[in-house]
Amino acid sequence: MRQRTLGGQGLTVTEQGLGCMGMSYGYGGQDDEESLRTIDRALELGVTFLDTADMYGPWTNERLVGRAIRGRRDEIVLATKFGNEVDSEGRQTRRVNGRPDYLRQAIDGSLQRLGVDHVDLYYQHRVDPDVPIEETWGALSELVQAGKVRYLGISEAAPETIRRAHAVHPISALQTEYSLFTRDVEDNGVLATVRELGIGFVAYSPLGRGFLTGAFRSPEDLPEGDWRRGHPRFSGENFAKNLAVVDKVRELAATKDATPSQLAIAWVLAQGEDIVPIPGTKRRRYLEENVAASGITLTKADLDAIEEVAPAGVVAGDRYTPDGMRVVHR
Repeated sequence: MRQRTLGGQGLTVTEQGLGCMGMSYGYGGQDDEESLRTIDRALELGVTFLDTADMYGPWTNERLVGRAIRGRRDEIVLATKFGNEVDSEGRQTRRVNGRPDYLRQAIDGSLQRLGVDHVDLYYQHRVDPDVPIEETWGALSELVQAGKVRYLGISEAAPETIRRAHAVHPISALQTEYSLFTRDVEDNGVLATVRELGIGFVAYSPLGRGFLTGAFRSPEDLPEGDWRRGHPRFSGENFAKNLAVVDKVRELAATKDATPSQLAIAWVLAQGEDIVPIPGTKRRRYLEENVAASGITLTKADLDAIEEVAPAGVVAGDRYTPDGMRVVHR
């Protein structure tokens, strides 16, 4: 697995990471033992950039990742996040909290659950509109000085917020959704801003929350308890419109002897050496399929053909429910 550099502070990661959220949260069908085997297989394949967050579960995903990496800490580039508030009982409050006292408690909790003495990359998961970003990032900078965190990141932030945070302490990585189905960052100034400032870009949901795998032919294919059953892109007429795009992607993938998942990941990888996708899975067979996408080379003709069937804005439906949309791009 090749390496890519995120930011200008020295953070180097594998060109694909592993998003661990779905192992414990959101998509249903959890199986801890298979998830542990999936992380172990990722390390065997050279995928050593692992992504989690305190809110996944809450807390259970960090504990799972901690179990998986026990005794192997030196092999891992470990990323976690804070900011989607979790109370002292481990319950989501549905608020965003960027207060310094909260993040200091959050990092200590994450370190304990992960079983490590430091996190390589610590993200502000969402931006708190009621706390100046300078206050939050001043406290985050103190965590770096204390050795609890090596590098800092921010997720789903607007260009001006990115600039203000970066002025307090260098941002190594901006994490946001990016895929053939979600290309907002190309037009809203986010991608241009991080490139101007020399900040790396971590693309979550590069498979369109699984839609671009081609595995779902109807909303009923989603497991019970899967939050995507209420997701705008998986609902009603939007599902049929988006499925038609996926089928076109599948046809193009076949010309490369690839799956639609592999073509979608290869497309993200082709958008720049500063971009690192973190496809999530809890099963080894999908991990292996995703990793193989790194071996696909897309020519200009390939990229043009993909652009024709999946141009920016092609997807039907917002990328979150209205509540979710209110806390992105702040």
